Amino acid sequence: MVNRVFNFPIDATIEAIGGRWKCSILCHLMEGPKRTGELLRLMRPLSSKVLTEQLKELQGDLLVEREAFPGKVPKVLYRVTEHGRTLQPIIDAMCQWGALHSGNALATETPPAPAEG
Repeated sequence: MVNRVFNFPIDATIEAIGGRWKCSILCHLMEGPKRTGELLRLMRPLSSKVLTEQLKELQGDLLVEREAFPGKVPKVLYRVTEHGRTLQPIIDAMCQWGALHSGNALATETPPAPAEG
């Protein structure tokens, strides 16, 4: 995100974590480092191509880092950077809002009952 000019500060946030998959990728990586295959299994129906593109964008914004381990079977791990961890409260708030307003069975909190009129 270096050298980009935004009209409003929120535009920088949306640029960094906007899109269909970036927040989900960050949520999984905040739990701990993951290999590409692990992320793909956790995020079906995400394609390998799209995952790679999203990870490159997150790396470009210094939110995720990639570590490669050479060997017969090369191993690559992705993890959230310290800079990326500064997004934790924002992502937590987005998860909480989604749980309260989506009607999703995975919601951890129950929305307040409507006031009687």
